[in-house]
Amino acid sequence: MSTTRRLWSGLVALLIVGFGTLLWMGGEVYRQAPPMPEAVVAEDGTTVFTRADIEQGRQVWQSIGGQQLGSIWGHGALVAPDWSADWLHRETMAWLELRARAGSGEAYAMLGAGDQAKLQAELKPLIRGNTWDAATGRIAIGVERAQAIAQVAAHYDSLFSNDPATHALRETYAMRENTVPDAAHRRSLAAFFWWTSWAAVTDRPDAAISYTQNWPYEPLVGNTATSSSFLWTVFSVLFMIAGIGLLGWHYAVWHGREAPATPPATDPLRALVPTPSMRATAKYFWLVLTLFLVQILLGATTAHYQVEGQEAYGLALSEFLPYSLTRSWHTQLAVLWIAVAWLGTGLYIGPAVSGHEPKFQRLGVNVLFACLLVIVVGAFTGQWLAVMQKLGLADNFWFGHQGWEYTDIGRFWQWFLFIGLLLWLCLVGRALWPALRRRDETSSIIGLLFLSTVAIGLLFGAGLMWNEHTHISMVEYWRWWVVHLWVEGFFEVFAAAVISFLFVKLGLIRGRTATINVLFATIVFMAGGILGTFHHLYFTGTTTAVIALGASFSALEVVPLALIGLEAYDTWKHGRATPWMQRYRWPILFFLAVSFWNLVGAGLFGFLINTPLALYYMQGLNLTPLHGHTALFGVYGMLGIGLLLFCVRGLKPEAAWNERMLSASFWTLNIGLLLMALLTLLPMGLLQLQAALEHGYWYARSAEFMGKPIFDLLVWMRMPGDVVFSVGALLVTVFVFRLWLAPKREAALPEGSSA
Repeated sequence: MSTTRRLWSGLVALLIVGFGTLLWMGGEVYRQAPPMPEAVVAEDGTTVFTRADIEQGRQVWQSIGGQQLGSIWGHGALVAPDWSADWLHRETMAWLELRARAGSGEAYAMLGAGDQAKLQAELKPLIRGNTWDAATGRIAIGVERAQAIAQVAAHYDSLFSNDPATHALRETYAMRENTVPDAAHRRSLAAFFWWTSWAAVTDRPDAAISYTQNWPYEPLVGNTATSSSFLWTVFSVLFMIAGIGLLGWHYAVWHGREAPATPPATDPLRALVPTPSMRATAKYFWLVLTLFLVQILLGATTAHYQVEGQEAYGLALSEFLPYSLTRSWHTQLAVLWIAVAWLGTGLYIGPAVSGHEPKFQRLGVNVLFACLLVIVVGAFTGQWLAVMQKLGLADNFWFGHQGWEYTDIGRFWQWFLFIGLLLWLCLVGRALWPALRRRDETSSIIGLLFLSTVAIGLLFGAGLMWNEHTHISMVEYWRWWVVHLWVEGFFEVFAAAVISFLFVKLGLIRGRTATINVLFATIVFMAGGILGTFHHLYFTGTTTAVIALGASFSALEVVPLALIGLEAYDTWKHGRATPWMQRYRWPILFFLAVSFWNLVGAGLFGFLINTPLALYYMQGLNLTPLHGHTALFGVYGMLGIGLLLFCVRGLKPEAAWNERMLSASFWTLNIGLLLMALLTLLPMGLLQLQAALEHGYWYARSAEFMGKPIFDLLVWMRMPGDVVFSVGALLVTVFVFRLWLAPKREAALPEGSSA
């Protein structure tokens, strides 16, 4: 059996085992999820909350932005608190205050350390005790706890209204006035927050661990890191070291055994004549850059809310464009413009690979583009109506704001986008079909390119697997299929296949070598990537098995990044292989930047928060967006721009490129991202981590801590990086649009010379 066939067999086996385990564990998540009570009843017979209250509260939470305004179980925005941790701490303090005054007549804060410790010891078994009755579906609580709950609910009723008493807190949390205008909805919202807190502190039946693996860290009630978090953190590090060692051995044995290919004397792609459908993809790349600029503007606005809270330089911005909305659009546009760059690349590459222009291909490309515009405008309009509380709960799920970070758009628009992706799959597949039928040295790599296209088209369907009232643990399970496997997984396989194929077509790599390299890289990445999805689910109401699998396999995701320098060196060599490769200098340099940010953003900053013990304290702190910004833009954004420039070179083969403008854009984008990470996100995250370790997770996210002057300073220190980064985005946008609006013809050069 040839090496290629063995690799294909290994990849197929890996995918079957990986996804089989992922689905099987999904069943375990469903069976072990925290129960949703039919009623919460006090000892005196008073019904505190009903299931209808909790369910409606979740709908209200989703309609105001959900995870885009604060967070639940650590997943979501960073300015407002984590509502689960915030409720838990407030309820704990209210309960201790009631007990202190009932016992001694003094405030809890006035008691000595011994008396406070005694009250905490009395409270711990009461608040952690599991009183859910499976037969009746009820949770029984004491009268004292019901009183504490009523006090916290009153606080939230005030906070989400326009009560002047909590105005300063709303400003610190970047909440608009009257976030939830309806008083009944505010009461339901409190019920939902209480349930998320109850699951976070209540021990599972026959276990001394809460439903969320004792997350968040709250020493007052015994929520501390579990032994399994320590154990699997150690093992994850060992697995990573072992994986790096094995991969290093493989490279030492196999890398460079084949003599390098001799590049052709002239550019093989120079003679490529774009087909009508290929030329029609130009508008995709224009849309990419437009969405990119809008995303940057929304990102700057979202960051500024951390300073002024409800305003932007005196303008009452939150009254018509609140924080939860700017952040929703900012995070979604990050995925959208990168995805559109790859969709456009697929549509461009298809006919270029096969030399075949299917009938009505151009029409299909144009129809898909129109659909993308309708989806963006329609989905964003629905979200504005939802957050401004103009849509109503009945229609919110389908047309408004689902509240789940990165998968926020209404279900109607999700279906519309899924159908659009299936159309894209058909368009790319029918263009690639003649090349797939050929049997030559590139057939396997084209096959992998096609399969990654299929995966991209179908895997987005995981976002359709939940409904409006599906348990949160299951929503999180399926949501990370989209965010982790769709965005971070198969798009990366698609990109690797595209880049390798381009190098083959340029004559810089042999087809068989490229195929083996891409197949091997896909196996290594998917070995950790599929089950590594579980590292997002450590504390979302799942079991210890999720921690074990997530820690073990997510550590392997770092393994291929350990030898990223070799990949970067190979890319650099290809860029200098022959003088005419200067035509592709800037796409190549952006691919080099991908290697750098893969190491820094995905590798260093990713593994910083990857292990169970680290994530237990760091989830939802600014160390999370440190990884998110440097990995999402640094890796996938740079890759999207590199692919865009490669396609633009083919669409405008005779146009002269402004090298100075591209050089300035390349360096300002990279330097701006680095400044943003090092001057703001990293120091903010470290300060929060120290606060969480010393006082509990709630404090690291509290207004008391985040309102300190040092954080205002750190947010302002983000401005230099943001400005430099924005200049880079503007330059690459101007460069691309000038190729169509004011093109200059490239000077004719002798054969084989640089361009």
